[in-house]
Amino acid sequence: MKKSFYLTVLLSGLILGGCSAEVGSQAWCEEMDQKPKGEWSANEAKSYAENCIFRSKE
Repeated sequence: MKKSFYLTVLLSGLILGGCSAEVGSQAWCEEMDQKPKGEWSANEAKSYAENCIFRSKE
């Protein structure tokens, strides 16, 4: 019983995690623009600055 519960939780996490945009992509930057700044992690703030603010125009 416990094994099936843990398997369900694991699979749910994998499915939901697969729906997120790749960090640094234009879609991710747009998602972060919509997310309240108080909910950002330190890693998200760093990645946002590197990829969305200081992005080189290639």
